[in-house]
Amino acid sequence: MAQFSDLLSSQFLWYALAAGLLVAAISGPLGCFAVWRRMAYFGDTLAHSALLGVTFGFLLQLDPTLAVGATCSLLAILLVYLQQRQTLSVDTLLGILSHSMLALGIVTVSLFDINVDLLSLLLGDLLAVSGRDLVIMGAATALIALSLYFLWEKLLAFTLHEELAAVEGVPVEWVRLALMLMLAVLIAIAMKVVGVLLITALLIIPAAAARRLSRTPERMAVLASTMGCVSVVLGLLASILWDTPAGPSIVLAAGIIFLFAQVQRQKPA
Repeated sequence: MAQFSDLLSSQFLWYALAAGLLVAAISGPLGCFAVWRRMAYFGDTLAHSALLGVTFGFLLQLDPTLAVGATCSLLAILLVYLQQRQTLSVDTLLGILSHSMLALGIVTVSLFDINVDLLSLLLGDLLAVSGRDLVIMGAATALIALSLYFLWEKLLAFTLHEELAAVEGVPVEWVRLALMLMLAVLIAIAMKVVGVLLITALLIIPAAAARRLSRTPERMAVLASTMGCVSVVLGLLASILWDTPAGPSIVLAAGIIFLFAQVQRQKPA
């Protein structure tokens, strides 16, 4: 018990909790759009480019989070451009880019002999979040939240019916690009929390769970954020008590919440 009390008084634990809650809170509404538009594979593609971003950050002596954000943003712009050309189906295009980016990232890490902990990149290293990391995450979260506030109605119209939204004057291509760039920024800051392999899970699972219990988009977004935050608290607690990896523990907690939401939805009124 004394050891647990010491942990609760540790600064690194509160940094980890704050970082996890920031990412989970903003993942809620973005995850809703990812679920509505079936963009899980897109999230994987951006996440797999994160390793390449880490390499660029090392070579250019940039902060890894900023380098990953820039790399993911460039890839998002490339995806928008390639989708407009329509030479390949979207899932084929994403499959090619997703695995190519992951392979390129691993090759460049080996080629330049970069001293990086691949396991922490793949599964996250939440307990190693620093004060500087927290400031960057807070700024990125505020930027995404502000963008969502101003673009919410346009994003909803774009999601419901692209052609109708375009007729009504919504700049569809710019809204699509804005959504992808917000996802790119989210992935850059979420890498520290759950790692490259599990980012999409944190994005999709709470939103999918909230969908079963919501009748309006706004309620679904709020529920998804709440479920994500609860997953962070439970996962971090499990990591402390049983010495399990924090990132996978958070995703597992989100999976359990999803199953509970499924059961609750199926109960007769």
